[in-house]
Amino acid sequence: MTQSSKGIWGFRGELLSVSRDPHHHPDAVRHEPDGLLVVEDGIVVARGDHATLAPRYPGLAITHLPGLIVPGFIDAHVHYAQMDHIASHGEQLLDWLDRHIFPAEKAFAERAHSDRTATLFLDELLRNGTTSALVFPTVHAHSVDALFDAALRRNMRILSGKILMDLGPDGLADTVDSGREESDSLIRRWRGRGRLGYAVTPRFALTSSDAQLQVAGALLADHPDVLLHTHLAENVRECAAVADRFPQAQDYLDVYDRFGLVGDRSVFAHGVHLSDSACTRLAQSGAGIAVCPSSNLFLGSGFFDFTQADAHRVRIGLGTDVGAGTSFSLLHTSGLAYQAALARGTPLDPFRALYLATAGSAALLHIDDRVGGLEPGQEADFVLLDSNATPLLARRTANATLAERLFALQILGDDRVIARTYIMGQCAWDRQGIAS
Repeated sequence: MTQSSKGIWGFRGELLSVSRDPHHHPDAVRHEPDGLLVVEDGIVVARGDHATLAPRYPGLAITHLPGLIVPGFIDAHVHYAQMDHIASHGEQLLDWLDRHIFPAEKAFAERAHSDRTATLFLDELLRNGTTSALVFPTVHAHSVDALFDAALRRNMRILSGKILMDLGPDGLADTVDSGREESDSLIRRWRGRGRLGYAVTPRFALTSSDAQLQVAGALLADHPDVLLHTHLAENVRECAAVADRFPQAQDYLDVYDRFGLVGDRSVFAHGVHLSDSACTRLAQSGAGIAVCPSSNLFLGSGFFDFTQADAHRVRIGLGTDVGAGTSFSLLHTSGLAYQAALARGTPLDPFRALYLATAGSAALLHIDDRVGGLEPGQEADFVLLDSNATPLLARRTANATLAERLFALQILGDDRVIARTYIMGQCAWDRQGIAS
């Protein structure tokens, strides 16, 4: 059925969410085999067993959703400007950037190209069940405007910010002054609009001068409600280059720390090659890592060390990192996270994988009060998963327990299992081609 943006209605089906990290909180899994989600004006107002909760809402219009209802996926690190160069052959990180990505991002000097790509990008997120994301645009200020305009039209919770890179290649570099002025202007222009958030975004340590890194720290100090979004310790050669440029720094993280960029609102992508001292500092500061296993495998960067992060209680979420990542699907990405963790001797529990793709990423992005758990008071962003989407999945899950079914979806699932995606209680994408 079709709901308006106002009013109260219900969704009946199997509900599953994991609002806290089950590695540390074994009781964090919430599951109602026959549940009822009550939504008013886009906000969850009640959730529970259907037989118990339904009598409290006589006459409630209820939509029955056959499948598994989980919170909308939250991508903690993804590049919208790179989507057209996903699956670009050859090279590890630094050469891959020079050969494929920097030329692709130069095309965003044209606003119309930014608009077209942003539209396709957000549609692809919804098709894969992703309802919120922290997004890298380009150095061009209007690449942020294009993304935010498209997100406003879809009522999506999107966070982004103009890339700062005054040491970038010709045609893709700003200056210390322009980076500061454009970032400040974007923050003031978009603050408080829709479900949008801003992130100060130096690309990584090698593409900004010391002066620009100082500007990034000043922007964070001036605007305490924004995030810091950048890359950290992704690739061995990158780490060596950072060490050569900053010989006085204790490690890669310390480079950012010296410029005031390590705090509880800092999101660092990758973190594949971290020292124990860096993990200690991350945990102390409250900063966290967006783990990107698909990208790390594709570029030959290595495997994230979940055991090390857990030992230090480092906050983590999950990112697709398209275009180094090879899929927009956080289900597929969580399947690769399982393999990456196991390669270092740590099996990743399927409930924890769901947490990382939902509430874990929400906490990393400081939006867990609004999304990620399908709890009363949160926005009703959710996804309907179909475990019968392929013959193999249907056969594998026919007599499976909940954990077995969830793990099969994690390993075998992708965009095909997304039956519907809901934004604030309204169907924003339907596999059958009918969105309300």
